[in-house]
Amino acid sequence: MSFAAVDVIRTKRDGFSLSDDQIDWVIDAYTRGEVADEQMSALAMAIFLNGMTDPEIARWTAAMIASGDRMDLSSFDRPTVDKHSTGGVGDKITLPLAPLVAACGAIVPQLSGRGLGHTGGTLDKLESIPGWRASVSTEDYLSQLSSVGAVVCAAGDRLAPADKKLYALRDVTSTVESIPLIASSIMSKKLAEGAGGLVLDVKVGSGAFMKDLDTARRLAETMVRLGSAHSVPTVAVLSDMSTPLGRTAGHALEVTESVEVLAGGGPSDVVELTVTLAREMLALAGLSDVDPAKALADGRAMDVWRRMITAQGGDPSAALPEAPEKHVVTASADGVVTRMDAYAVGVAAWRLGAGRARKEDPVSASAGVVMMRKPGDTVRAGDAIFELHTEEVSRFEGALEALADAVDIGTEYVPSPLVLGRVRG
Repeated sequence: MSFAAVDVIRTKRDGFSLSDDQIDWVIDAYTRGEVADEQMSALAMAIFLNGMTDPEIARWTAAMIASGDRMDLSSFDRPTVDKHSTGGVGDKITLPLAPLVAACGAIVPQLSGRGLGHTGGTLDKLESIPGWRASVSTEDYLSQLSSVGAVVCAAGDRLAPADKKLYALRDVTSTVESIPLIASSIMSKKLAEGAGGLVLDVKVGSGAFMKDLDTARRLAETMVRLGSAHSVPTVAVLSDMSTPLGRTAGHALEVTESVEVLAGGGPSDVVELTVTLAREMLALAGLSDVDPAKALADGRAMDVWRRMITAQGGDPSAALPEAPEKHVVTASADGVVTRMDAYAVGVAAWRLGAGRARKEDPVSASAGVVMMRKPGDTVRAGDAIFELHTEEVSRFEGALEALADAVDIGTEYVPSPLVLGRVRG
């Protein structure tokens, strides 16, 4: 069935629901180039302004999945489960989480992305490991899942290609924040991976795309309902991103910290969230009786990490890139660190070379921010708060501007929970 794009746009512009046939046609036609970018931009803005019903979002997601291939993981004799984070600062959780869950008996098919703006990308972090490659053929992907139990790699061009086109369009038309479009974008890719269960880490706070808890919960609920509509059990964990995760923001820096977690150490917040998400993933996989904390402590997760990195050409024992230029930012007063703004730290890491303004921009593997103090730590005037890492001295100025109001020092710190809630199907 064929439609006129202008009629589809008008339907949504005037506040009506799109029919299944209209949705199927417009996604397919846009993927093939029959619907122009200008027309899809108008439709995206109409969706942004007028929203979508749950049946519309479910059909829109299904149409984007149908625009490409869907992985078939049914042949594995172990349960498959995946995780997705909506993105944040210092969010290195996938790195220890994927091998940890695999060490506990599940298969983790983790297709990941690159960073954009102030948020870091998992593939950018892993590419700081010498030799590691993000691109994996379908044959090697399935073989690695069978032999290692976990893959973290880039999605192929045939996985939800409609989303790739629409995502780029949303980025330049100020329609990124639309919950129906965010939810369908994330879930079309994740459902196309073919995992039997999905855990969503929905970030909340200044360093996240969702700044407040109510909006984040609405997004989480929408995605969980989408998982149910597509017969994939889905759970969302709402986690705080007002403060950066861990003590590093930057690619090689975060890999180093992730390896510390896999070795049984690392920052307490990174360990807490990794274990929390692992337990949710294992529950969906029917492995609730397995304790992921033990798999961190006894080295099983580290063993899987080494095999996973090696399988994709990386050397897990190799030295990571180190920035030639460093600058220390010190405390201006005595007291307790009461606040550290995640967004400001993310922007500083970006300006130091760890981030990109456009998807095609290169990133520096060694650039980033080390947080020498975090909220709750006592400081004296002159103590180091941040250590900035970059390849170019000229980048310090912009990073220092971003951090000018990033930290508060007071007399009392009131801790807030890292996990703010859960949404279950």
